[in-house]
Amino acid sequence: MNKRILIAGGSIAGLTLAHWLARYGFRPTVVERAPRLRVGGNGVDLRDHAVDVAERMGIMPQVRAAAADVQGMNFVDADNRTIARLDIQEPGAVEIMRGDLVGLLYGATQSGVDYLFGDAIRHLEQDDDGVTVAFEHAATARFDLVVGADGMHSTVRRLAFGPHSRYVRHRGHYFAFADTDAALGQDRWMTMYNVPGKMAGIYRSGNHSQAKAYFLFRSEVLSYDHRDVEQHKRLVRDVFAGENSWRVKDLLAAALADPDFYFDALSQVQMDSWSTGRVALVGDAAWCASPASGAGAELAIVGAYRLAGELTAAGGDHRLAFPRYRDSHRELVAKKQQIGVNLRLMAPKTAGGKRIRDTFARLPIMRIMRALQRLAPGRPVPALPEYPSPANCPK
Repeated sequence: MNKRILIAGGSIAGLTLAHWLARYGFRPTVVERAPRLRVGGNGVDLRDHAVDVAERMGIMPQVRAAAADVQGMNFVDADNRTIARLDIQEPGAVEIMRGDLVGLLYGATQSGVDYLFGDAIRHLEQDDDGVTVAFEHAATARFDLVVGADGMHSTVRRLAFGPHSRYVRHRGHYFAFADTDAALGQDRWMTMYNVPGKMAGIYRSGNHSQAKAYFLFRSEVLSYDHRDVEQHKRLVRDVFAGENSWRVKDLLAAALADPDFYFDALSQVQMDSWSTGRVALVGDAAWCASPASGAGAELAIVGAYRLAGELTAAGGDHRLAFPRYRDSHRELVAKKQQIGVNLRLMAPKTAGGKRIRDTFARLPIMRIMRALQRLAPGRPVPALPEYPSPANCPK
């Protein structure tokens, strides 16, 4: 049985996978480039099967207790007057700040999981019996399997599958977020201000003293170093420097002062296969749907659960488990990657598009449709599989 499994990436997908692998009798090691757990980030949603997985992990009560309790989107004009509001809460779903969720997942992996912080994979070499892994700092080591849970810019994907350009698809936008003064926003709302092709906003959770400033803008592919934070700040400053209406200037000043400022392309990862030999991918490394999908955490948690479960059901045989994992999860991934409507909602391309968005958001029919969506049974969601209990796992 393949027991020793290296997971690259200590975020939502990697931590969920580590929990289930350890629970099923494997010996996971998590390597994370950051020197400590990364607890920043935006609000993420747990819904449907992601809630089921969190329940089975025993963390759902804590998730609900830490819920961000954000009611919806509040579109405003330059004078901060509400143009339209959209309630985005879903029955049974929970929105939580990414950092809070990561902390809970980390707490659920303290037994049976080894951690290597402040390091990263430099080279992989597979053979019939395992994978030799060279690290940037630690000594070279052997593992039975390697899983890349290291995000859209995955090093594991580049080393095992080829260059990013084969799989990463730019969706015409860039985004940034950072901490800001909560007084600039409305409690429990995502307040958004638009000019054509741009959005500035503030996300204010009901459970945090700090709020998040958000920026989104349309652009063709830009050339930049995705690890150079100062370069990221310059890019966003240049795009929004001339916007003095609403509270853009104050939000920008606060965001640029945050050392944890985050910027990236709004892109998707599209792959026919999530494995090659003894190396597999999970989370954004395999299928990034982009932040516009609102489904990154859901896909990561459910995908990690399925990967660990299929490895268990196959007795650790990756040749059986990896294809089954892909087949069980790819329909949900394809559905969540349909993000066109979300982008048109958040950043209309023209002034006319913005007027249409605002008009439809104000119509009573929008509230009626959302009420009907809550009441309608909809298409049945296939049950989440039950994998062997820990007592029945192969040793």
